[in-house]
Amino acid sequence: MKAVVYTEYGRPEVLQLKEIDEPTPKDDEVLVKIHAASIQQTDINFRTGTPLLARVLAGLLKPRNQILGCDYSGTVEATGMNVEEYSIGDEVYGQLNKRTGTHAEYISVSMREVSPKPNNLTFVEAATVGVSGTIALQCLRDHGEIQRKDKVLVNGASGGIGTFAVQIAKSYDTEVIGVCSTANLELVKSIGADQVIDYTKEDFTERVDEYDIIFDAVRKNTFGNCKNALTSKGIYVTTEFGPGIMLQMRMNSSLDGKRMVGMLMNVDQADLVILTGLIEAGKIRPVIDRTYPLEEIADAHRYVEKGHAKGKVIMTIG
Repeated sequence: MKAVVYTEYGRPEVLQLKEIDEPTPKDDEVLVKIHAASIQQTDINFRTGTPLLARVLAGLLKPRNQILGCDYSGTVEATGMNVEEYSIGDEVYGQLNKRTGTHAEYISVSMREVSPKPNNLTFVEAATVGVSGTIALQCLRDHGEIQRKDKVLVNGASGGIGTFAVQIAKSYDTEVIGVCSTANLELVKSIGADQVIDYTKEDFTERVDEYDIIFDAVRKNTFGNCKNALTSKGIYVTTEFGPGIMLQMRMNSSLDGKRMVGMLMNVDQADLVILTGLIEAGKIRPVIDRTYPLEEIADAHRYVEKGHAKGKVIMTIG
């Protein structure tokens, strides 16, 4: 099968399209023929080996796993002997518990990493959901403890995670404020934000006692900067995680009730089922900036590295 392989850290040119062996599903796995997969910021981090935490996870001197990619959509090609939930030809999507693997023609996945594809999405659209949708859901529901009528601010509302966060927050019947650049104001309004702040013209952190949740989907702020903008029981949630964030969570969470929480995503099929329900109910629609064929993965990485994608960037495979 074809797969994008990298054996050293570096620029996009380290990504090479190669022929490798097709995986064989274990007894509790399904073999998926991948039709589309997204590119995450974590793929950029693992390719470059930066920051240092990326090398701790991926390998200090060289990558342990040589295929990038975490989420996917496709069709079931084969099933392990213990699998009864899926049959050959079923349309599925999901994300991996393993660090890498979906920038290839096939992947073997466990039952925890796969779910039936939403009926109203194409394969390209479904490939946007696994990682970004799950992060947004878990950050708002589990870490932000979102409640009906909360006032929720999403920083980076036009990005891959942010576009899901705006829509998921609205599904809880909250007031949602999106923060983005001038060029993306209409996009963020179109996906349901009640208000949109243009960060080139206004600093949302200067507001006082305004937001029940501040979700920093792009890691552009800090709890210290945002604290005054939170209500008395407000929570600042960031997609950043690591030893430094853990320390800050202990040191910076206030005695006055305001809190900071760092994100650590848990791969959970139950959350994919929840996301599927929201999608099929018309409460979430994926936002796609660009698609690239697998052969142009280096160009796709260059584009994602610029940090200006509106929604998701997707690889089409096969």
